[in-house]
Amino acid sequence: MSAIQELSQAEYLSLVTFRKSGKEVATPVWAAEEGGCFYVFSEGKAGKVKRLKNSPRARLATCTVSGTVTGDSHQAKATILDSEREIQTAYRVLRKKYGWKMFLLDLGSRIAGKYHKRAFIKLVLCEKP
Repeated sequence: MSAIQELSQAEYLSLVTFRKSGKEVATPVWAAEEGGCFYVFSEGKAGKVKRLKNSPRARLATCTVSGTVTGDSHQAKATILDSEREIQTAYRVLRKKYGWKMFLLDLGSRIAGKYHKRAFIKLVLCEKP
């Protein structure tokens, strides 16, 4: 099984981002794949978003809801999306994968006034040397 297949089949991925000091910070996230790209969303002012603004370096691995890594780690390059077209692609693939769970999360976010404060991240696996 390829890395993309392994990661795309998991319900949760561990997204590792890096502080300026180089220290790793891992967060379990929902991620959906299309065309070899993984899409993740987060609160726009979350630490992972701030860290990715400083460095696009990231890692992905399958994990449990609590963040316990269950698979191999894969280097990735992250981009914070600013194109409405790409953001809509991210929504579409996430809604397709997570269905009613994503619907309920979107509903709660709208009620709480956080829906439009999200940041979307595109991750592409790096080729192994």
